[in-house]
Amino acid sequence: MMSGSGRVFDTAVEFIQATVQLEQPTASGQRTVGTGFLISSVDASGAPRTVLVTAHHVLDGMAAPIAAIGYRTAAHDGGWTYSPAPLRIRDDAGEPLWTRHPAQDVAALVVEAPPEFAKAAIPAGYLAAEGALERQGFGPGDELIVLGFPRGLAANNAGFPILRSGRIASYPLTSKASPTFLLDFSVFPGNSGGPVFAPGGTGTARIKASGAPRPVVAGLLTQQVEFNSERLEIGVVTHARYIVETLRLMQHGIAPAVEAPAPEVAGATPVVETPERRSPVGRAIEALGRLFDRAVFALRDAGAGLIARLSGGAPAQA
Repeated sequence: MMSGSGRVFDTAVEFIQATVQLEQPTASGQRTVGTGFLISSVDASGAPRTVLVTAHHVLDGMAAPIAAIGYRTAAHDGGWTYSPAPLRIRDDAGEPLWTRHPAQDVAALVVEAPPEFAKAAIPAGYLAAEGALERQGFGPGDELIVLGFPRGLAANNAGFPILRSGRIASYPLTSKASPTFLLDFSVFPGNSGGPVFAPGGTGTARIKASGAPRPVVAGLLTQQVEFNSERLEIGVVTHARYIVETLRLMQHGIAPAVEAPAPEVAGATPVVETPERRSPVGRAIEALGRLFDRAVFALRDAGAGLIARLSGGAPAQA
């Protein structure tokens, strides 16, 4: 992932820091999980604000008024702590507080993010406008990066998303042909709402800004393709154009022109992690992951204590 200048690595980290887990517990003690990412935008007066973008079905599947957004806190020693915060998504009457695109599976909600997260929000200028992907040379076979929380799992205890990649698997790559395009990679419940992007200066595409390459958000992951209940390891990505339209609707109240719906992808299903869709295997994997983390920490602490005793010093602090 590292380029000679370090640009690709920096871009990936930029998107990782802006991506959050969304979850809500259920009465049965389980949880509904999806992915979202923060966009730096402005309100009608031009004042800056932070907007959470995700798939509409992620928020719509959370019935209670309060969900949790997975912020992370950096420690002075370089460590990180998972610090989820309450996120109001419905009013007292149960009505949604988010803005929904009138035709596509896109939702946006203004959030009061901690300063470090507001600073990490992705610039709205990264969102690919209609036709931008093809104009900049993207096409079938080009690789895009996806961030998310498959099966509700994070990369570590700090709650960072898992980074994966896939190749564009459909043609043409324009929302005028279809509001979605296909990505060749394994999709799991919990990935819904995650950003799909390309770092600047990689692949066949070059996005230029003041003579320098910049990243581009191609869209957000909304579905997976199944056939006869078999996952085909193909993701369905909703074009970023509809994120732009949703932000415009939120900012100015200007609804986009609703086009005649394109034929849906055969076998496409949403990929939000719900108690009903979450398999016992998924729950077992998560439990084993937590046990593994605890075992690693215990071994690390025991090793530090042994080294300290051998050297006559005090145990190192994590």
